[in-house]
Amino acid sequence: MEAFSDGVIAILITIMVLDLKVPHDVSVDALLPLTPVFLSYVLSFVFLAIYWNNHHHLLQAMKYVNAQVLWANAHLLFWLSLIPFATAWMGENGFAPWPVALYGAVLFCAGVAFSILVRALLTLHSRESNLAPLLQRDVRSSISLICYAAAVPLAFVNSWASGLLYALVSLMWLVPNRRIEQMLNR
Repeated sequence: MEAFSDGVIAILITIMVLDLKVPHDVSVDALLPLTPVFLSYVLSFVFLAIYWNNHHHLLQAMKYVNAQVLWANAHLLFWLSLIPFATAWMGENGFAPWPVALYGAVLFCAGVAFSILVRALLTLHSRESNLAPLLQRDVRSSISLICYAAAVPLAFVNSWASGLLYALVSLMWLVPNRRIEQMLNR
C-alpha cells in the first residue's frame, strides 16, 4: 500500500510540473505572467509532500492493513489526484474566486480522507499501536479542516486571502510531529 501510494503521489507531482509551460520569449519579463501558475505549483507541491511525509510516518507505525484501510487509502488518493486539476485551474486563472474555492474544497476533502485513513488504521491497530495516543487528539488536523472550510467562502471575498490561508496551513505542517518521529526511532 505504501509503495502504491508513493507512486501515485510521484505521478501527481509529475503531472503538475507538466503544466508549467515554458515561455517563448527569452526575457525575464516573459516569466511574470507565469507567477500565479508557479505559486499554485509550489503550494500544491508542498501539500503533496506533506501528505507523502505524513502517510509514510503513519504507515511505518502500522504492521498490517485490511480492506477498510485499503479503501480509506484509495479515498485519500482520489482527493489527492484532483490536486493537479485544481492547481492548474487556479494558476491559469490568476487565483480567481471559483478556482481558489475549488482548490480549498479539494484540500478539505483530502484532509477529511486522511483523517478517515488514520481512524481506520487506529481501529485496526487499537491494541498494539503506540501511535494511538499521539493521533487521537490531532489538533493540527482539526485546525487545517477549519481553515480549509473558512477559505472556500473567503475565496469569493478575497481569493488571495484564501491562498494565504492555504499557505499558512502548509507552513503549519512543514515540521513533522516530533513525538511520532521519536516513537518511530525507538
